[in-house]
Amino acid sequence: MKEHSLWVEKYRPVDMQTYIGNDSIKEKIGRFIANGDIPHILLSGPPGTGKTTLSKILQKNIECEPLYINASDENNVETVRNKLKTFASSAGFQELKIAILDEADGITPTAQMALRNLMETYSRHCRFILTCNHVERMHEAIVSRTQQFHVVPPSKIEVAKHLAWILDQEEVKYEVPDVKLLIDAYYPDIRKVINEAQLHTQDDMLKLDVEEIVQGDIKLQVISLLGKSGDPKKRFAEVRQLVADAGIRDFADLYTLLFEKVDDYAKGHITATIRAIAEGQRGDPIVVNKELQMMDTLIAIFQIIG
Repeated sequence: MKEHSLWVEKYRPVDMQTYIGNDSIKEKIGRFIANGDIPHILLSGPPGTGKTTLSKILQKNIECEPLYINASDENNVETVRNKLKTFASSAGFQELKIAILDEADGITPTAQMALRNLMETYSRHCRFILTCNHVERMHEAIVSRTQQFHVVPPSKIEVAKHLAWILDQEEVKYEVPDVKLLIDAYYPDIRKVINEAQLHTQDDMLKLDVEEIVQGDIKLQVISLLGKSGDPKKRFAEVRQLVADAGIRDFADLYTLLFEKVDDYAKGHITATIRAIAEGQRGDPIVVNKELQMMDTLIAIFQIIG
C-alpha cells in the first residue's frame, strides 16, 4: 500500500473479500476465479461504482496473460485490428489471455464490429472484459456474446464505513457529519467521494468547506432551496435554472436524496411530500422528457411545503 499516494488507488480492492457491494455479482465472479476461467464479460453501471476494480480483480486472480486498454482514449478500429488482434492471435506464455477494455461504450461502431469478430475468432484462448457506463451504446451483437452484469453502487452506509476505514488507516481525524456530507454530495461515485476526502484533508484533519461543496453539487443546492423560506415561485425558478444549467439527464439520485432529506425541508408536510416524490419517481422510467417529470415533481413539492 506504500506505492500509491492517491487513496483511490492505494485502497483499491484487490480481491473479493475487500470489494464492497454487489454480493450476487461477487458470488459469480468468485466462481470464475475458483475455476480459473471466465466467459466474455460486460460490466455496466454508473461511473465510480467499481466496474474497473472488479475487472482488474478478475484479471489479477486468474492465471492469464493480461492486457488493459482504456477505450475512451483508444477507441478506433486501428486499435482493435492492430493492438487487440495482435494480442489475441499471438502465442502467449499462459494458456489464457484476458483483455480489459475499459469504457468500451466509447468505441466507435466500426471498431465494435471488428471487436465482435475478434471475440468470436479467438474465444478459445482469449476472453474480453468490457466495462461501460451506458450499455445502450454497445452493439447488440457484442452484448449478446457476453455475460452481462449491472454493477450498482454499494449502499451509502457501506460507502461511509469504507471511507471511515480509509481515514482511520491514514490517521486522519474527522467528524461523522463531514463524512455524511461528502457522501450526500458525490454518491454514487465512490471514486469521487474518496478523492474529495483526500483533497479536503489538511494536517491530518478532514476539513470541509461546506458552502463550496453545496455550491458544487446540484442535488444539495436543490435541497437547500427547498428548505429556505420565501416566495415558492421564485425558489422554483432558481431550481429550474440550476437544473437547466447543469444539463442533467438522469434524475435517479435526486429523487433518492429528495426522499432521504424530506425531514429537513418538509416538516409538517412529510406524508404528502413523500407521495409527490413517489409519484414522480414512478413516472421517471417511462417518460420521454425526464427533466419535465422532475420539474412537475418539484412543483408539487413547492405547492405542498409553501
